Amino acid sequence: MEKQMHLAAQYLAAAGISFLEKKSDDSHTNLGFNTKNGCLYTHALSDNGEVLCLDYENFTLQWKSNKGITTFELDGARHTDVLSWLEDYSKVNLNKTYQYKFHYDLPYSIDHSFTFALSNADRLAELKNLRVLAQSVLENINKQYNLDTSIRIWPHHFDTGIYSPLPDSDITIGLGLAIPDQISDKHYLYISGYKNGNTIATSKLPKLASGEWKSDGFTGAILNADNLLESNGVAFFKDAINLLKND
Repeated sequence: MEKQMHLAAQYLAAAGISFLEKKSDDSHTNLGFNTKNGCLYTHALSDNGEVLCLDYENFTLQWKSNKGITTFELDGARHTDVLSWLEDYSKVNLNKTYQYKFHYDLPYSIDHSFTFALSNADRLAELKNLRVLAQSVLENINKQYNLDTSIRIWPHHFDTGIYSPLPDSDITIGLGLAIPDQISDKHYLYISGYKNGNTIATSKLPKLASGEWKSDGFTGAILNADNLLESNGVAFFKDAINLLKND
């Protein structure tokens, strides 16, 4: 299910690439997450407020606008079927051409015959809950440190994250939730600190109360996100931020 949701999110990223002005930081491709309905969503793609959504709860794609909602069931759908639906809707309702093209590579490929399948509904619910956890934890950190920055999901690496200068400090922090990768085979919270354009070294920092510092391949701190409470995630980030500030 992790792979399928990562691939399905690319339909949203492609909409941003197709319809929005290109941003140098790629922010036109990034996504929001609604904790109430469990949906990823694009930036507004038209004057009618069209957004393309990916619904974790129902395993569907949705076009939402001030005219209503149009839904496409992913379970049993081929990649080519999804593209046809997206292309037809875009042509009729946005008068624009949807293109499934990217300027980055994913860790896996997809062809026209690839078929989506709701093979594990329980795992899909767990993945939604991880996004809810990440959003809640980052909203808490955002508020506590007055970061006033957007929490977004970046479709390339599929992480939920924020990147912001730390007020009353000379450091910048990047933190969020990452999917399993070469750093960890589990979803994990991560944080890195930056000063004068350089990543802050972690090899000599004091031990964290939870999680661990990394310096090989990734320089920062990580914490396994499985079965994590919001309070534990917030405590992890606050501990790491305090140690980074006092380095």
